[in-house]
Amino acid sequence: MNNRPIFSAKQEEFIDYLIDKQVNSPDQDIPSIEAISKELGVSVACLREQMELARNLGLIKIQPRKGIEIQPYSFTPAVIKSLYYAIKIDRKYFTQFADLRSHLERVYFREAAALLTEKDCADLMDLIQTAKRKLRDTPIQIPHQEHRNYHLLIYKRLNNVFLNGLLECYWDTYEMVGLNIYSDLAYLESVWDYHESIGKCLVEKQIDKAYQMMIDHIKLIAKR
Repeated sequence: MNNRPIFSAKQEEFIDYLIDKQVNSPDQDIPSIEAISKELGVSVACLREQMELARNLGLIKIQPRKGIEIQPYSFTPAVIKSLYYAIKIDRKYFTQFADLRSHLERVYFREAAALLTEKDCADLMDLIQTAKRKLRDTPIQIPHQEHRNYHLLIYKRLNNVFLNGLLECYWDTYEMVGLNIYSDLAYLESVWDYHESIGKCLVEKQIDKAYQMMIDHIKLIAKR
């Protein structure tokens, strides 16, 4: 068994402090840096280092006049920074991460689709119409935000913070590697035709049919 600590003692102390505040005093404001420094018995300079780590992990937000705010837990901030580093080393890491994302979407699709509400399905169809309208514009607009929102919306009802985090990281890095820029129009139209067919099946609760169309859509992307 590997007993190597994940954080240094000082880092763990500050993270434990944040956990205690979030669990036991969720409605209380976080004290000033000076007050926390005194409470924990560490220097302000040392505390700032621990706060920077917590900020990079998405645990806190620090704003002028508002001070320190503990954030709801998100898996995204920690993963995206590591993924950013990997992709800067070699783009093959994005290909591997994209493959992971495809497998996750396939595995969770039926469960996620069964939880979608009528409002969710209506929102999906609205995203599709907005995307198609952008593709008909002169000059055309790339509906990247609609593409991102479409995929994330399908899985949001699972309320799985780790799945959501990984999917969000995929779409953030999708922009980083330039896949949100112009592709040939025929390809983009084909993508959104698939999205429309999937959306219509979800509206009609034809989940198995929607799943098969999603698989066909993934195969189309793989040929890109």
